[in-house]
Amino acid sequence: MSDEQIRDILTNYRTIASVGLSSKPDRPSFGVASYLKEKGYRVIPVNPNETEVLGEKAYPDLESVPEPVEIVQIFRRSEAVPEIVEAAIRRGAKVVWMQDGAGNPDAAKRAEAAGLVAVVDDCMMREHRRLLG
Repeated sequence: MSDEQIRDILTNYRTIASVGLSSKPDRPSFGVASYLKEKGYRVIPVNPNETEVLGEKAYPDLESVPEPVEIVQIFRRSEAVPEIVEAAIRRGAKVVWMQDGAGNPDAAKRAEAAGLVAVVDDCMMREHRRLLG
């Protein structure tokens, strides 16, 4: 994916459902979500093991999120990604962003076939810092 495409995503989409977001400050998901929230993004935690993260109500799954979602950010093992991508398609998300280690090429192809943009094995915070920071 080109820098221009990533910059476009980071500039035009502001609502992120962060699947696998943990309330534990030592987890990468917490650091990335904290950074993105500081930069003005709406970060919605999606994790059945959490009730609240970063002052936001957490939801057990994407289907439970009551508002429109533009980016589905994934902090889960790659084998869990296909199911999350299917939920993102049903939700009408624009982008699925598979964080470092969450890449699943088959799920990315499925997302793209459904009209979503797929970012695979990349960090949203790192790209934001690099391109917009």
